[in-house]
Amino acid sequence: MELTKYNHATVVLEQDGATLVIDPGTFTPEGAALAKAAVAVLVTHEHFDHFDVGAVRAALDANDSLVVRGPAAIVEQLGAHDGRVAAVSAGDAFEVGPFSVQVFGEEHAVIHGDIPTIANVGYLVNGAVFHPGDAYLVPGVPVQTLLLPTSGPWTSTAEAVDYVRAVSPEHAVQIHEAMLSELGQQSAARFLGPDGLGPVPVQILPAGESITV
Repeated sequence: MELTKYNHATVVLEQDGATLVIDPGTFTPEGAALAKAAVAVLVTHEHFDHFDVGAVRAALDANDSLVVRGPAAIVEQLGAHDGRVAAVSAGDAFEVGPFSVQVFGEEHAVIHGDIPTIANVGYLVNGAVFHPGDAYLVPGVPVQTLLLPTSGPWTSTAEAVDYVRAVSPEHAVQIHEAMLSELGQQSAARFLGPDGLGPVPVQILPAGESITV
């Protein structure tokens, strides 16, 4: 597959001419990622930096073969669109185009005790690429490429180290980094990689750039 990183948490996977978008949030310019979403959109949770309601709704209207999967709150906001929008939860598995998807997890990481937690799921695509959303979610199965969150009000460097060790991927790509300066991103990659306390390299992939996974 080809993996293209967009702003913050948005990632596009492409295989055999089909594309799949994960977490098209408002930090990604509207349509930049969704314009390629010929097959499906996967949403980990309802926060605005992962789910641009207007952009996803417009994509559904423009492409009558597009499907969307996410927690129940996503369906509540978008509507079912004749079954093209459906809720998923931990333990679910489905195929869309050339992509096989496994669903893991239950809740968003705790931000503060005064803030209620919401549903959050992670997606393992083609048994290779894992997007955890906003949680240090360990799928308990082999992961080739881990999309690793590194900034936000819920993140913790110490927990992130233990998280990468627990998942033990072959490779990690930094995501959810919009709150970090360039220096902060470099520092996180070093600290969480083999030059610091992590087991594998953490790659910084600028928005719009792609790698093969």
